Amino acid sequence: MKLGIVGLPNVGKTTLFNALTNADAESANYPYSTLSANVGVVPVPDRRLDYLTAMYSPKRTTPATIEFVDIAGLARGASRGEGLGNKFLSYIRMTDAIIHVVRCFDDPDVAHVEGGADPARDIEIIDLELILADVEMVQRRIEKAKKAAKGDKKYLHEEALFERLLEHLDGGLPARSMELQPEDAEIIRTSELISLKPVIYVANMGEAEFSSPERENDAYYKAVMEHAEQEGSGALAICAKTEQDIAGLPDEDKALFLADLGIEESGLGRLIRQSYALLGLISFLTCGADEVRAWTITDGTKAPRAAGKIHSDFERGFIRAEIVSFDDLESAGAMAAAKDAGRVRLEGKEYVMRDGDVVNYRFNV
Repeated sequence: MKLGIVGLPNVGKTTLFNALTNADAESANYPYSTLSANVGVVPVPDRRLDYLTAMYSPKRTTPATIEFVDIAGLARGASRGEGLGNKFLSYIRMTDAIIHVVRCFDDPDVAHVEGGADPARDIEIIDLELILADVEMVQRRIEKAKKAAKGDKKYLHEEALFERLLEHLDGGLPARSMELQPEDAEIIRTSELISLKPVIYVANMGEAEFSSPERENDAYYKAVMEHAEQEGSGALAICAKTEQDIAGLPDEDKALFLADLGIEESGLGRLIRQSYALLGLISFLTCGADEVRAWTITDGTKAPRAAGKIHSDFERGFIRAEIVSFDDLESAGAMAAAKDAGRVRLEGKEYVMRDGDVVNYRFNV
């Protein structure tokens, strides 16, 4: 999973990126201090993986990973190449989802390209630039379909579909908000549109506002949450500065720090959970003396296709999947005890994988 972090300059994108990835990318209080995309890969925190590692003492433990891409600040006119626009819009096209960081704090020492924080306005600026970047892509797709339709009439439907999408974008609406039949959605997905990607809005709050028990009444915070709710996107509050302070602490100290703030989970954990939900992803687990590993798949994946994530031979020669839910395994305390309790079952080709399934595949090639 690749997540692109976007926003106006000086909203805290790079500070958040550094906190999430334990990187040391340059972050300064002037626009465009980030001149190239920063990339960091982080393991997905998963207590189930920790539990299985303690149970099996494997030679190695391999968590699922997420790649974060910190993209230089976008400003008005980015779709026309203003600021560092066009170069960095291309980075966004390569991501699975967008983390849109919105500045929700006032600080006279940190410049704001629009003169001051205004979450609703700032979101609108970025959204519009992403939509305008897509307009050019859709116009090219329409011309391509027109030419193809001269030799094959089936492209007439594609031409009409993208004409309808162009009208939708011209109305200032992102591609993801357009109602489509499943077959048309498949066609649209081939176009690599930025505004088609799912979004999680991150309200980056000041330290005092984030730690306040009245946080949810903060006007900036409410503006972000209301916008996200209206368009059906994800949203959460984070203090990037606090997250960066926490990032370098030992795990036990992190827990105490979060408890003092009245927070049960770090921003990284909350962001990853929302990202999985937004993209419809789940994890299954494999375990043994050699390796304990988490595998990420799309929710609704059947057992043979999930086996193919491990190796193509597993899918090709699939016979059965020996499965126990993690919760049942944890309750039993050991795989043998889970089998004795009848919690381990054999599933066939039509079985739909569930989050937290612990699997041993039987195959023959």
